[in-house]
Amino acid sequence: MRRPKTPLMLDLPLILFLGVFWMAVWQSFEIGTFLIGLVYATILVRVFYLPPLRGTGRVNLFWGAVFLVRFLSKMVLASFQVSWLAVVKGPRIRNSIIAIQLRSHDDLMITLTGHALALVPGSLVIDVDRTTATLYLHALNVTDDHAAERIRQDALRTEALLIRTAGSRSDLAVVKAETRLGRVAGLSKTQRDTPFAAPTSEPRGEETQ
Repeated sequence: MRRPKTPLMLDLPLILFLGVFWMAVWQSFEIGTFLIGLVYATILVRVFYLPPLRGTGRVNLFWGAVFLVRFLSKMVLASFQVSWLAVVKGPRIRNSIIAIQLRSHDDLMITLTGHALALVPGSLVIDVDRTTATLYLHALNVTDDHAAERIRQDALRTEALLIRTAGSRSDLAVVKAETRLGRVAGLSKTQRDTPFAAPTSEPRGEETQ
């Protein structure tokens, strides 16, 4: 497949992100590691076919700080939880794979949400369906449907904070609408359990002539 030509400036956000990701993979936050990551990222993005990361043009520092505090708190708490489960339950622990359909279909939001979830100890994104914006999350200590639903709602809250921080205006409007209506995006548990059920409607009365 021939890669369509895109300006370097359009690919620059993706290259910078991959450079930071390279440091995270090697757990070495030094300038030399970052520069090597930039070299590999430039080759990868400019030679192979990858969709460019198009920015939304908005960044909210307040919600970014809220997300960062919540993310760091979850990492610390999850570290203790995983350690406790390893000692108390060991191999008897029950795990689960949970499908989480996100609100946003933007590649950047899907990537950021997936990494934010995967970096928390005890959870790992094992697959992503870009066509439906669905993450498949492997989670520890999931014993019933209620626990799985709590993890799903928590993941959607993570995505909502990222959307408030740097999401598109259309995605932000969805999040704000959910806040006003007091509901969360996605299908209910009953709808997910019966995917082939036909939608019901109220019986219609006879039309007057």
